[in-house]
Amino acid sequence: MKRLNKALINNDAQLPEFLEVKNYDHLPERIVQFGEGNFLRGFVDWMVHQLNKQGLFNGRIAAIQPTPHGKVVPKLTAQDGLYTFVLQGIEDGREVEKYEIISSISRGINPYSNWEDVLALAESPSIEFVFSNTTEAGLTYSKEAYNPTEAPLSFPGKLTAFLYHRYSVNNGDSHAGLTIIPCELVEENGMKLKEIVFKIAEDWNLSSSFIDWVKDSNQFCNTLVDRIVPGFPKDNIEQFEKLLGYEDLLIGVGEPYHLFAIDGDENVKAALPFHQAGLNVKWGDVTPYRNLKVSILNAPHTMMFSVGYLSGFQTVYEATENETLHRFVQRAIDEEILPTVSFDEKTKREFAESVIERFRNPFVKHYLVDLGLNAVSKFRARVLPLFLHWTEEKKQIPMMMSFSLAALITYYRSKELVGEEHMIGRCGGEEYKIRDSKEAIKRLHEAWKYYDQTRQGIEKVVWNVLEDEKLWGTNLVAVDKLHSVISDHVKNILEYGMKQSAAQLVENVQVH
Repeated sequence: MKRLNKALINNDAQLPEFLEVKNYDHLPERIVQFGEGNFLRGFVDWMVHQLNKQGLFNGRIAAIQPTPHGKVVPKLTAQDGLYTFVLQGIEDGREVEKYEIISSISRGINPYSNWEDVLALAESPSIEFVFSNTTEAGLTYSKEAYNPTEAPLSFPGKLTAFLYHRYSVNNGDSHAGLTIIPCELVEENGMKLKEIVFKIAEDWNLSSSFIDWVKDSNQFCNTLVDRIVPGFPKDNIEQFEKLLGYEDLLIGVGEPYHLFAIDGDENVKAALPFHQAGLNVKWGDVTPYRNLKVSILNAPHTMMFSVGYLSGFQTVYEATENETLHRFVQRAIDEEILPTVSFDEKTKREFAESVIERFRNPFVKHYLVDLGLNAVSKFRARVLPLFLHWTEEKKQIPMMMSFSLAALITYYRSKELVGEEHMIGRCGGEEYKIRDSKEAIKRLHEAWKYYDQTRQGIEKVVWNVLEDEKLWGTNLVAVDKLHSVISDHVKNILEYGMKQSAAQLVENVQVH
């Protein structure tokens, strides 16, 4: 089978009619991108391609491998920077399936073997933007030596060296400054990246005039990104190859929904007119959108994973196709989450509706056990603030949130430790791996030792979990009636099973 490359797309007769093909290999490189993984290709690079299709940007991306052991750059080189991106999912109540060859990447560069190519990009007057996604672990400070002829190991180190070279060859010209737009899922990612660059510059004894140039002539933008991009569809790659008629080592699949919030000024907005291309990009302070996403998307994910898994479901889609679980999520959002979120009503409602659509996307396999990774810290960060806000305002216990906490506690029931960061749980005769921090694993495992199949034993388990300030940052036993409510829920789950307990909850909710 033929491989996707420039020669293949120049012969349209070989390609299926439903496949959209636009090649922009004549356009200049305007973006340097640190990272070349599934998410960036299915988000930023896809967006730039949409801009190019409408003549709104007219530029391409040089993608730089972020780690020494990356495997994407050779594939980009073999395919002339081309890859197929498939949108699959539900949009406005309709099933969407769209196939497109993306040509926004000009080339991939391995900086560890071709650092001179990266420095040449720093000298290029056509470069205006830097994008990145090196994961949360990549957006961290690490002390390292500076050698102008070699690539630093860390992403912030590479960026600092890149900026310093650009500053030097342009003699500190303010017009040589760049707009830097990190996409890592870190709060205030732009400001954090800037602070790390300053620290590295100090480590390397770079001039104060360089630091002033970074500060005054470059713009670091905070961002929030949102799109589910599961990545390479290994489970059905043969089906895609048969449909398309060619082999693509970088084919990606993603949902239609996307949100890009960028805290950039009017100049950035004009230079990257995503909104003019019909893309869902918001400009200005990203904090409200972060709160919106964390509250209405991430919190329900965390609330439902244990309820769904202990009900016998494997994926978010399977769970939300079940009437009981669908009602559980819907009621949690409508009755308990939306009233606590400060945002205009129309935007909240539209986002909530899109979240339900996304959960019910049959094309995306979002495994519940994966959502359960580090679930205690996720519950503390995503759900607990909403829960405490509700209890303070209403002087009541929110029943969907409290049930989800009981489900979480039950999910962590285990008699078998595997190392310090794993436990083995059991559901319906099947084993599942419970993965969390050493602290959470240890404390939940110790708490469940009090269970002796009596009501009193359940109350001891729940008391030990709720009072643990190391887990929650506060003593939850102090919340009026919470210990009793959670104990009731855990008792019902253990006695009747999760499915029946959840059904009883959504059909007959009592306010405590």
